Parts: sequence; structure tokens; C-alpha cells
Amino acid sequence: MATPDDRRYTDQHEWALVQGTEGAGTVVRVGITDHAQDALGDIVFVQLPEVGDEVAPGTPIGEVESTKSVSELFAPVSGTVVAVNAALADTPEVINSAPYEDGWMFDVQASDTPEGLLDADAYRELVGE
Repeated sequence: MATPDDRRYTDQHEWALVQGTEGAGTVVRVGITDHAQDALGDIVFVQLPEVGDEVAPGTPIGEVESTKSVSELFAPVSGTVVAVNAALADTPEVINSAPYEDGWMFDVQASDTPEGLLDADAYRELVGE
């Protein structure tokens, strides 16, 4: 399974990739990992936060539903949602085929520096890759 080195990971199987800055904050793109989508199976529905929602690590902000189960979605950073991947409403299965590209879920304007996230090597060790 793929675990790109250019992003950080949570132990709940979300990834975070810094996109740049917007205003006074850093914009972080968020999705679920290849490991997560593989464990879930065929994804059939995604409930995402809305633009403007305040998010924080450890607080459920959405759901990913597959043919096997429903899993909660968490933000890896604190901040305000500034964009969501609206295409996932009609084609959630793209998360299975491209979890790190077209399967991204939302962007957060981070209100603090992301801490406690795993680098790619640590995430690979966590999932036994």
C-alpha cells in the first residue's frame, strides 16, 4: 500500500498535507489513507464537514460509509474548514482508487501548528507495512 512521504498521518488513519498559506493561517488538505480505504472496502457514502465549520483533533466531523462498515472522520488539525471535495457526494468510490489525489476530503485553515502527527515511516510502522 502507498504511504507518501510528503504528508503527515494520524493514528486514526487520516493524512494531512500542507497546501500553503491563506491569510494568517496554513491550509492543510485532509483525506483518509490507503490503508484505511483498503480496510473499509468499497466506499459508498461520505459525510463531510461544511465550509466554515470549526474542527479540532479528536472530535468526529464526518463519516465514511462502506459496504463493510461506517467509520468516523476526524480532523488532524484545529481550524476552520475552507473547502470540501464536493465531487465525493456523487463519486465517493474515488477514495478507493485515489485516496491521496482526487479522493481528498477537505481543507482546513489551521489555527495552530499541527503537532503529534506521524511521519510516513512512523505510520508505516503503525500499520505494519
